[in-house]
Amino acid sequence: MSTALAKGANVPVLRDGKGPTSVLVGLGWQAAGEYDLDANALLCDADGKAVSDQHFVFFNNLTSPDGAVTHLGDPGDGTDRERLRVDLAAVEQRVQRIVFTVAIYQADERRQAFGSVRGAYVRVADAAGGGEVARYELGPELTTETAVVFGELYRHGGGWKFRAIGQGYSSGLAGIATDFGVAVLAPPPAAPAASAAPAMPAAPATPAALAAPAAPAVPPMPAAAPAAVPTPTLAVPAVLPEPLGGSPVTCFFDPAHGPGSTPVLWSPQWGVPRQIQSCGACAQRVQTTPPPYYTAPAAAGYPQPGYPAAQPGYAQQPGYPQQGGHQPEQPQGRRFGTGALIGAGAAGLVGGALLNEAFSDDEPDVIINNYYED
Repeated sequence: MSTALAKGANVPVLRDGKGPTSVLVGLGWQAAGEYDLDANALLCDADGKAVSDQHFVFFNNLTSPDGAVTHLGDPGDGTDRERLRVDLAAVEQRVQRIVFTVAIYQADERRQAFGSVRGAYVRVADAAGGGEVARYELGPELTTETAVVFGELYRHGGGWKFRAIGQGYSSGLAGIATDFGVAVLAPPPAAPAASAAPAMPAAPATPAALAAPAAPAVPPMPAAAPAAVPTPTLAVPAVLPEPLGGSPVTCFFDPAHGPGSTPVLWSPQWGVPRQIQSCGACAQRVQTTPPPYYTAPAAAGYPQPGYPAAQPGYAQQPGYPQQGGHQPEQPQGRRFGTGALIGAGAAGLVGGALLNEAFSDDEPDVIINNYYED
């Protein structure tokens, strides 16, 4: 008597020596049009992975290595679409599960899925001519799946059980093979581009050539040992590339460098560290040079903004050598900003007024008119 299974249910097939030792697993479906479905089996270990690629039984590998599982194809009797035979007594001990799947051939190219497949089922029957043991009919919940695990035979207490699964895959048989660790369905490597001139066919090997050992390959010349590179003491963070668009802020160290597109933490000689905007090259130098970023006045580099290189106590920063595209103009004497000029002018006006007041008389001007009488 056959047992109708719901999704996830199981039934004993061989228990305590009772039951068939060889079974037929039949799979069926109905699909209109040019649908081409293939049944497969995977012999898995205790971890749920195929024991090897040869333990994947499909149309290009009809028998498992131990001979326990055989793909019979279409029986042609109008019952099952495809059928597999499993000799439970011959299954090697390391195989703990036998998973049965059905996949649509070229489903992506043909835009086909199980949403158009009806009446899908899997059944287990006694191969010795006995009746059906169990049957599982898949429901209408499958839509966009292109491959489905119908069910599995698995070891249990020294015997075998069958479980209804009904798990769909939208990635086809390749997705199932990936989950079960099978590599035979991996896409082949791309062929190298053909050269303009056709290659000459190789001459057939003579028996003498086959018997002679192959000439050893000439070893390549040893490459020169790379020069020892000192290990930096500071971790150098990657500097983000400057954006292509414009920036309203110019480089903190020299406006001639372009936009200050990279934020970087800068420690001045006096004061607290603060974040500034600089070009990518200056940001790299600040990040790779330990603070306080100062050397002797004679060192080449970039002077700090507002402080000429010749001023004592304001030496140029190490790690800022003059490079192409970043050569600052040498300061020509002392420079004064606009604020300094305005302050000097105001001071001159006030000083002139004070001097004028100091040299003037305290008494007011008096005009005296002298009249003389005859």
